[in-house]
Amino acid sequence: MTGSAQHTRAEAAERYDVLHTDCPARDVVDHVTSRWGVWVLISLQSNDLRFYELRESIQGISEKMLAQTLRALVQDGLVWRTVEPTTPPQVTYGLTEFGRDVGEPLAELFDRITRRLPPGSAA
Repeated sequence: MTGSAQHTRAEAAERYDVLHTDCPARDVVDHVTSRWGVWVLISLQSNDLRFYELRESIQGISEKMLAQTLRALVQDGLVWRTVEPTTPPQVTYGLTEFGRDVGEPLAELFDRITRRLPPGSAA
């Protein structure tokens, strides 16, 4: 058991130490788990969406917050962005392979919660 724990610690040290404030992976975790990052990843899980479709699918998000969240997720490599040169430009977003890999457990978590949540427990 001790050997197993040491092996796990060594693997974690080789990757990233997300508990350290200077860890670059910590920013990505912060963006994914932010108030809106989770919802963007869940919304893009099934389809690529245009900006306005994303805004409509995530109730309560402002255009400003959606733009900021998408910018961070694109920079982190979780979401891709395509701009079609039309007037006005049509911007479409989708999940990268990395984004799908991160988003799948979130979708599974939310699926488990909604299956197990007693009816009428959320106001």
